[in-house]
Amino acid sequence: MDLSDPQQFSRAYDEHGRGVYAAAFRILGNAAQAQDVTQDVFLKVWRAPQKFDARRGELGSYLRLMARSRALDLWREGQAAGRAGDRLKVVVAQEERTTDDRPGTLVEREDDRKAIRAALRALPQSQREAVVLAYWGGMTADEIARKAGVPLGTAKSRIRLGLAKLRDEVALDMPAAAETPAPALAAA
Repeated sequence: MDLSDPQQFSRAYDEHGRGVYAAAFRILGNAAQAQDVTQDVFLKVWRAPQKFDARRGELGSYLRLMARSRALDLWREGQAAGRAGDRLKVVVAQEERTTDDRPGTLVEREDDRKAIRAALRALPQSQREAVVLAYWGGMTADEIARKAGVPLGTAKSRIRLGLAKLRDEVALDMPAAAETPAPALAAA
């Protein structure tokens, strides 16, 4: 089968699409993610049809193996993100317990949060969304790109530009934050 031929590729999709989807769904248990995996698998085959070697096995097995591999990668990413989120919750809880509760410190911290929120509102919508998803949503640039339906480079640029603008805005509002922006951002 010549997968570089659009008609034969279409026929291969018709024959094997459900099997690829089922393989991904069994691992992920999520229809949207299984559809993404199916699309990724067939897109890879479309871009590099020469990688399939019929002498090594049948096309259906090859495609399902690719789907299982990609689905397991996504599943592992989700597990790692969950563990990272759990660790972050523990660190935040520990920080909250050891926080200096003097009124002056609490007022400064609230002022920092207000400045950061105002700076976030000043960002363009696409950059604000990318920064919030990356830093408070714990998403990777790849996940943000898929969610927004943009290329990976665009998502990375939005994050980078958004952080630069956020840093500049916060530095104007809080001179002390210009010297140490990370704690101020983490407090929001």
